[in-house]
Amino acid sequence: MNILFAGTSDIGIPSLKALLAEHQLVGLLTQPDRPVGRHQTLTAPATKQFLEKENEGVPIFQPEQLRDPLVLEQLRSLHPEVIVTMSYGKIFPRELLELPAIACLNIHTSLLPRHRGATPIQAAILAGDHETGVTIMHMAEGLDTGDILLQKKISLAPQETAGSLTQQLAELAPEAILEALELLERGAALRTPQPAEGITHTRQITRADAAIDVTRSAAELDRLIRAMNPKPGAHGAFQLPSEKSIPLKIFSAAISSEVSSEKPGSLFLSQDQKLLLACGQGTLELHEVQPEGRARMSATAFAGGYLRK
Repeated sequence: MNILFAGTSDIGIPSLKALLAEHQLVGLLTQPDRPVGRHQTLTAPATKQFLEKENEGVPIFQPEQLRDPLVLEQLRSLHPEVIVTMSYGKIFPRELLELPAIACLNIHTSLLPRHRGATPIQAAILAGDHETGVTIMHMAEGLDTGDILLQKKISLAPQETAGSLTQQLAELAPEAILEALELLERGAALRTPQPAEGITHTRQITRADAAIDVTRSAAELDRLIRAMNPKPGAHGAFQLPSEKSIPLKIFSAAISSEVSSEKPGSLFLSQDQKLLLACGQGTLELHEVQPEGRARMSATAFAGGYLRK
């Protein structure tokens, strides 16, 4: 089938690779190059970088405005039978939704209607979900409201992070989209409206969302830390035994059985020299941290420099 793929971030690369191998990729629709990093270096999207290395013959489109008549005409000239999107980053206008001959499909990284929106992976961890997955849905003008074509489920490990779950779902997505396209080709694809029950919504995560409120329970903070790993990184200011406050990002932790009388937000060492954080309820054992202005380090290395005499 003639496929136009719309995607920007690296989570879409396995699906893009699968479509290149199994179908006729007529084009890539992605975001414009953007300044990135401290030095604001102009950087191409991950999908563009991949495609330029793998297949120089596929045209790449990076419009700022999808409603531009010239852009729509260029995409229409590709004669796509199906548009497949994954982590593209722009809302499709009606003109683009109606452009492909057969369907406009989105690969969404949750079991819709749960966790509609921009950050379903982080939302699943924050909510303490035991399972999530990939939904292939027909795109509609609403936000992730279209009919479901199929879903693939996976279980979340107890110490799942946003990074590890992103990798798993990126690897699951090609299987799901190729199966969906096969069903479309055979005329066997069913459209199932999303149920009205169980709808939740997510939004873009800001640095403020990753702030650690030490009055919360250890279980809640454990989920927050895992949901914000690798970025933006759960962060806060914590009190050392010297009573000095230190800004710190926490990338890895686990709920501890240690009972503490320390006030919430205090860093201290257990009798066996583990680095602990007192929470509003319970205690966290820290594994990997990053002091402000320093590189990420093990809790042991941090404790050696900041807590042990």
